[in-house]
Amino acid sequence: MVYSLELIVEPYQSGARVDAFLVQQLRNYSLWQIQRLAHWNALTVNHQPADLMRRLWPGNSVQVKLLEPPETLYDPEPFPLHIVYEDAWIVVVDKPVGVIAHPTGNMQSGTLCNFLQAHFDQQTPIKGLLRPGIVHRLDRETTGLIIVAKTHQAHRNLVDSFEHSRVSKTYIALVEGNLKESAGTIDLPIGQDHFGSKVLMSTRANTKNAKLAKTHWERLRNVGDYSLVMARPVTGRNHQIRVHFAAIGHPLAGDEFYGPRGQFKTASRQTLEEGRRMKEIRCEKTGLKRHALHAARIEFAHPITGVWLQLTSNLPADMLAAVLSLESQSSNS
Repeated sequence: MVYSLELIVEPYQSGARVDAFLVQQLRNYSLWQIQRLAHWNALTVNHQPADLMRRLWPGNSVQVKLLEPPETLYDPEPFPLHIVYEDAWIVVVDKPVGVIAHPTGNMQSGTLCNFLQAHFDQQTPIKGLLRPGIVHRLDRETTGLIIVAKTHQAHRNLVDSFEHSRVSKTYIALVEGNLKESAGTIDLPIGQDHFGSKVLMSTRANTKNAKLAKTHWERLRNVGDYSLVMARPVTGRNHQIRVHFAAIGHPLAGDEFYGPRGQFKTASRQTLEEGRRMKEIRCEKTGLKRHALHAARIEFAHPITGVWLQLTSNLPADMLAAVLSLESQSSNS
């Protein structure tokens, strides 16, 4: 059975060519497939034969007969995702520890995109009609909320919101040492610092491509020799919270790379196999096998409806266990 769909050109797509428009909308179909569909007379604009070079204008109707399945989709992998919010345009997932956002390098499976592709394929008559659109990322070891777009327009609007700091993110972190102040702001530029075989981030003056970075924080409470803090990054630099707290002498508990005052840990010099990184306890006092960072809250305007969304995620089991263990150790000492 041939599946047909009708797509309406939005104002922001005014002047786009038919082929560019369809590549945007059918994100799992390649340009070569779009050209084949045109050759097979499977594309029309306002119910007239379509020229792929034709410019489109708001309100134009593009009809497509999908004579073949998409060829560029992520390999779908069923996985019990914890979905916090979902509608026709976006999905917000509570990402578990150990999962990266999308395939990269030698990790082409077991990613959030693979899991979401399987989830999306249950929602459409043809597998691959929806493609996970990653808007922002969380480190592999960071747990918590991540927004993923289902459509081109949602992805476009969310990217704009992130770029103009219209998305508020709140993290919970467990850091080494007792913070003396109850709240503060870390305002230190972050750049690339080559160390060993890896490119890490740093606040050192000799880093490359340093960019302004600011993090507001509030101490929730001191727990033994550690502090539980709430962090709100104003900017979105790579490893920002980890680097900023390490720079002021309070690295995250269990952090693999970042030590106090801009130091890099010796683990950075080692060649670590992906998938084995979190098997050993890194922090004896807490029992953590990863860095203690959780994306606990995200607030943003819905990219299509404009409704303000406030979504939260509870502290994961390993971080909660670490805090309880520290409290127990402190009370017994």
